[in-house]
Amino acid sequence: MSAAAVDPTPETVTRTFLLPDLGEGLTESEIVAWRVSVGDAVTLNQVIGEVETAKAVVELPSPYTGRVTALLAEPGDVVAVGAPVAEFEVADDAARPPTASGPPSDVGTAKAASAPSQRQATLVGYGAMPESGARPARRARAWAGAEPRVVEGGGGARTRDASAERQSSAAAERPRSTPPVRKLAKDLGVDLAAVSGSGVRGLITRADVLASSGSLSAPEAAPPAGAPTALEGGGVARETRTPIKGVRKATAAAMVASAFTAPHASEFLTVDVTPAMELIGRLTSNRAFAGLKVTPLTLVAKALLIALTRNPTLNSRWDEDAQEIVQYHYVNLGIAAATPRGLIVPNLKDAQDLSLAGLAEAIAQLAQTARDGHTNQTELSGGTISITNIGVFGIDAGTPILSPGEAAILAMGQVRRLPWEHAGEVALRQVMTLSLSFDHRLVDGEQASRFLADVGAILADPGMVLTMV
Repeated sequence: MSAAAVDPTPETVTRTFLLPDLGEGLTESEIVAWRVSVGDAVTLNQVIGEVETAKAVVELPSPYTGRVTALLAEPGDVVAVGAPVAEFEVADDAARPPTASGPPSDVGTAKAASAPSQRQATLVGYGAMPESGARPARRARAWAGAEPRVVEGGGGARTRDASAERQSSAAAERPRSTPPVRKLAKDLGVDLAAVSGSGVRGLITRADVLASSGSLSAPEAAPPAGAPTALEGGGVARETRTPIKGVRKATAAAMVASAFTAPHASEFLTVDVTPAMELIGRLTSNRAFAGLKVTPLTLVAKALLIALTRNPTLNSRWDEDAQEIVQYHYVNLGIAAATPRGLIVPNLKDAQDLSLAGLAEAIAQLAQTARDGHTNQTELSGGTISITNIGVFGIDAGTPILSPGEAAILAMGQVRRLPWEHAGEVALRQVMTLSLSFDHRLVDGEQASRFLADVGAILADPGMVLTMV
């Protein structure tokens, strides 16, 4: 290829990135953090930031390859879907001057002019809608330090900035940290690139920054959310107000809708689960479960899945618009998870196909992902029945509220050692209370009772499974 085909100063245009539709009918998102800065080079689908929807924290991919020229929202800002959040400077191949191979043909120009604008799919949702009509002003610019090289593909020869690729790689490897930690590092003069993160997946924590700076104390920071506000002249405010947004706002709306739409009914069953706990002990030394953590939640989940095969009405949905009852022939099992951002209920798709070992692994991974704040939209939608483990908080029983669109939710209480009748005598046994809430439009008392009794029977004697399958 001749040197005349190389263009060392590609013309550029400015593109505006509109907050994409992240799915599930969400209309707004909160900017959690940016992973790039103005002037950084980025590549298509490189993660440039994190946003919190009403359901989870989602990574935001770049819709372009180019340079960041502006970040139009700050961490903490709530932005509507379709609003501008960033601007990029990207190469404009259409504006490239004729090369030695000759000017572009009129046919090609006509096709380019008449081509309809289309939204390009990115890693999450859709990117910015391409501009139509008048084109934005463009200018020729030589990227400093660039060593252009020829790249074949698509419409022929074009150049690519080697230094941009190096900077893109560096941006992708930018250390992970939260906005308060980055501010602390800036205040202390700590270079985050030189700090090793001790948090989950290498996240740089406040302690990491303090240790790196050698400081025994940090600069005065804003009080945490919910903490009393200091008043001038001493004393503290008598109340604290926190904006209702994000996961908390969505949870509140969903629970109100569920409580006032589905007629809830609840039942309770206290079970001697000593045999189930003994089974857990034996599984820890079983080679098939090496490296897996089998917990009471694992066994309750498996018992629920088996009981559903005998009582399928609890795995259904009331379709008000169509005036139909939808019976599911699969189980997307929701597991309620308390996270720093609020309660979420991600679900395991097709949980009925999982073995006990597979269920243990899937639950552990789901819980870790939820704690990290990386649960995706797919995991948060489409649930058919749920479990909530209130026993981890030392609670025996409760009346859980249904997840919207589901017919039942099972709450498992803590396992207690209590005096219990066993083999005609009173002995100390391990006991758990199960609480079942159900939609009485879909599930009659008899069906709910049989389901709850089946779950209890399996936990009281795991061998009972042989009589149920």
